[in-house]
Amino acid sequence: MLSVIVRSALPTCGRLWLRSQAAVRIMSSSGGSTSPYTSLAISRPAESITHVELNRPEKRNAMNKAFWSEMVDCFTEIAEDPECRVVVVSGAGKIFTAGIDLMDMASDVLQPPGDDTARVSWNMRKIITKYQNTFSVIEKCPKPVVVAVHGACVGGGVDLITACDIRLCTQDAWFQVKEVDIGLAADVGTLQRLPKVMGNRSLVNELALTARKMYADEAKSSGLVSRVFADKEAMMAGALEMAGEIAGRSPVAVQGTKINLIYSRDHSVAEGLDYMANWNMSMLQTQDVMKSAQASMEKKSPKTVAFSKL
Repeated sequence: MLSVIVRSALPTCGRLWLRSQAAVRIMSSSGGSTSPYTSLAISRPAESITHVELNRPEKRNAMNKAFWSEMVDCFTEIAEDPECRVVVVSGAGKIFTAGIDLMDMASDVLQPPGDDTARVSWNMRKIITKYQNTFSVIEKCPKPVVVAVHGACVGGGVDLITACDIRLCTQDAWFQVKEVDIGLAADVGTLQRLPKVMGNRSLVNELALTARKMYADEAKSSGLVSRVFADKEAMMAGALEMAGEIAGRSPVAVQGTKINLIYSRDHSVAEGLDYMANWNMSMLQTQDVMKSAQASMEKKSPKTVAFSKL
């Protein structure tokens, strides 16, 4: 959870940011931002696609108190929104995120209320589980989430992206599990999800125990990200294109696929197969199967099919 905002460690990305403005305009062109939040900007850049942007560029998208509750509210709403079929997450400004805003969060994290050790500990646990839910809600959202990272992704940023389904980054991106540098173990998802994302336990241990930076090429070769783009403009265009491909498929099939992938990650093969059988004994009874099959036989893209909302 806890990262530190070390401004001197963050690269100068002014030129990259200027080049990326066109892509940001693309992502916000359909209806513009309608965000009711202070730390996030929400827009609908294309039909069935929701763009969630970390939006504190003046603070390098550091995660303040508002962020931890607003992400929960945002993804809870997205999960129930029949107009949304896929989500793209990105960061405004020069970098993706510098992690937690320690100046804003210090009172919560360092001074939990309580009259004795038991009560202080009880309240600390409540705070930690609340922050864990900020990223678990992304994983629990049935809509696939594509995250696009540029520049630095520090501390809490790693917690965030490991809860997403597809991770993209720019060539200048770097990732850092920063928590050991400030005296604690990461506690809102990185240590639980990163080993399953990357599959290289030794590398995960190295990153978590040394707090060294991992750059884009290593992130791709290790499996943290699936694609690396030259700059933010190219990445945002690629993210939107990928989101469009996902949104063009049956929402019954897409959301069922995400849910079963996550279930299988945490269960045995036999348990996953059993869950899948129980899932599809009802979900196969959808018109989407026949519509998709018909489009395939006619050599048409699934995106030409008018699927009902889900």
